[in-house]
Amino acid sequence: MRTPTHDSEFSRTADKLASNPNPYEPEVGSQPQNDLTRADLDNVNKTGTTTIGITTADGVVIATDMRASLGGRFVSNKNVQKVEQIHPTAALTMVGSVGGAQSFISTLRAEVNLYESRRGEDMSIDALATLAGNFARGGPFFAIHPILGGVDEEGSHVYSIDPAGGVMEDDYTVTGSGMQLAYGHLEQAYEDDLSNDEATTIAARGIKSAAERDTGSGNGVFLCEITDEGVDIHGHHDFDDVI
Repeated sequence: MRTPTHDSEFSRTADKLASNPNPYEPEVGSQPQNDLTRADLDNVNKTGTTTIGITTADGVVIATDMRASLGGRFVSNKNVQKVEQIHPTAALTMVGSVGGAQSFISTLRAEVNLYESRRGEDMSIDALATLAGNFARGGPFFAIHPILGGVDEEGSHVYSIDPAGGVMEDDYTVTGSGMQLAYGHLEQAYEDDLSNDEATTIAARGIKSAAERDTGSGNGVFLCEITDEGVDIHGHHDFDDVI
């Protein structure tokens, strides 16, 4: 048998494998991590917005403002859609870092599609909320505080997903820099078994209340109506169109 010559392709391969006794062992993956400091996160949290989620007798209503700001001081965009469909009967809002929120939405949407293609059924909203919390806690999606709203066989659901991955379900919830202003209106106006039409008016008024005083919120409202038939999202620059 011919002996491999020095510095041949075979000998170079043998040298590479010498430090790895089991080259065929599967590699274990890991979630990506970010290297942001606390100061970075605090700065991103100042971008500002207001988002509202309300459960109803018909399904779920989600409302968001339309303003993108830098540090809550400069309006960088006046027509931002801050709620996106991520499931046949569920949607998620964008709060905090725009890049982190967009990546978060894309990742969840991909996981929902994979689940459906593998199992032949839609993911439950509770499972989707758990997945969202796990991603927020362990992944690179920094400085986000979205609302997840959806409808499944168990009924209507609204969840708040905090930046540390906490998942809290409630009849209604608000996130963003204008949350205190919007909560004041919702505490007075919310009732059990609202229709989607009634909740749409209440949510729009909550966004308008925040826009009146919060510099990070404004320029109109995006409304998302969710039922067991699907998700409908529409924007309005004039609050009078929906109040």
